Amino acid sequence: MVERETMSLHGGSWLWTSSLRYFYTVPVLAIWVAWRGELPKLASLMTRRPWPWFLWGTVGFGLFYAPLTFAAAYGPSWAVASTFQLTIIIGSLLVPFTTHQKIPWRHLWPSVPILAGIAMVQWQSHVALNQSLFVSLAAVLLSAVAYPLGNRKMMALTTGDISAVTRILGMTIGSLPFWIVLAGIASVSAGRPPVWQWEETFWVAMSSGIVATALFFRATDQAQGRPDTLAKVEATQSMEIVFTLLLALIFHLPGHADVASIAGMALVMGGMVWHAVGRPLSKWGQTRPVADASNVTASLLDD
Repeated sequence: MVERETMSLHGGSWLWTSSLRYFYTVPVLAIWVAWRGELPKLASLMTRRPWPWFLWGTVGFGLFYAPLTFAAAYGPSWAVASTFQLTIIIGSLLVPFTTHQKIPWRHLWPSVPILAGIAMVQWQSHVALNQSLFVSLAAVLLSAVAYPLGNRKMMALTTGDISAVTRILGMTIGSLPFWIVLAGIASVSAGRPPVWQWEETFWVAMSSGIVATALFFRATDQAQGRPDTLAKVEATQSMEIVFTLLLALIFHLPGHADVASIAGMALVMGGMVWHAVGRPLSKWGQTRPVADASNVTASLLDD
């Protein structure tokens, strides 16, 4: 979040910020997938059924990252990061649409402090900064819906046939027409991106676009078919708020959080921790064990 706000403050177009990230990731992911020997399998899957890859790649990556980058130009990074945590709640509500299972209502109790915290953060940022609250909020809401929707639909369609890294490459390729259109608009409206934007976007693509996304997608693969465990995996994104706020303070970005906003972020993180480590009661009042989420990094390379 911070890097997107920083590039916006430096005058970089959000259109270039979002599209360059995915242009960078394609060759790197292609080399990784080729090294794993899965390029022929991915090519076969995409050739047989290309449209789901284009549709859900555009939804999961295009309609996730572009609105998020746009929102960073309208509000402080910590407010955007806090509001994006709605994706945890939305992900649970999407269960019937993505897996035809029932909504795990018992696992939505941690969403109460999350919603309260997001409301506090958005209210304080609106009052203190007098910015386009509804524009920013609408963009983040779209992003929060698109990210779990695209990932879960592609998980259901591939059903474990390919690894998480290969699925990311397929979705990225599927989203390329969207990024090409954005890059075309950016070239007309903002001209060529400056050198510093190329450099900063590259490091974002390598860290967030490849490493973090690969680990997250692999963890969601391990939780496939278990909505409660999937919610716990998605709850790990809460630490983004901590890093975003700390980096915003380090780089002296505008729109520092006040006491009420910090309290709101604390509520959001508290709800995320509750999601991640809580032991919800089963139907008969017995605690259900928390799934073991260890060895995700190792399995990412071994699969």
